[in-house]
Amino acid sequence: MERVWAEVQKPELLHFVAHPILKFHPVNPDQFPPRWHQGDYVVSMFWRGICPIGRQTISISHPRAPEGTRIIRDNGHSALIKRWDHLITLQADGSGTRYTDRVVIEAGLLTRPVTMFAKSFYTHRQRRWRLLVDSGFSYATG
Repeated sequence: MERVWAEVQKPELLHFVAHPILKFHPVNPDQFPPRWHQGDYVVSMFWRGICPIGRQTISISHPRAPEGTRIIRDNGHSALIKRWDHLITLQADGSGTRYTDRVVIEAGLLTRPVTMFAKSFYTHRQRRWRLLVDSGFSYATG
């Protein structure tokens, strides 16, 4: 579980699991840290790395967690999405790690289409996670 926790805290993981659907360019600060720290990160997002789709605030926190559980939260938002509250929970599960994504989305009239996109996107993220784990955490995998 410690290895997965270490990876979850890397902005490099966000780039890997989002590829090629979304690409994130840091705006403020103008570079990502090697590891997420509590605070806000403003990013420009690009669909397929080419088409700009606006800015998003990634708002990182580390909520208290029960013993044996690790949690990282992105309570993000943008001009169109009032709330993109993403909670990642890790728990030991036998000899492995149980990884859970929970996302709460509020986007007014756009909530339904944004939620449909999120379901597809998080399915993609899970495939990319499995690829990363199967490669021994080699980000050069793709």
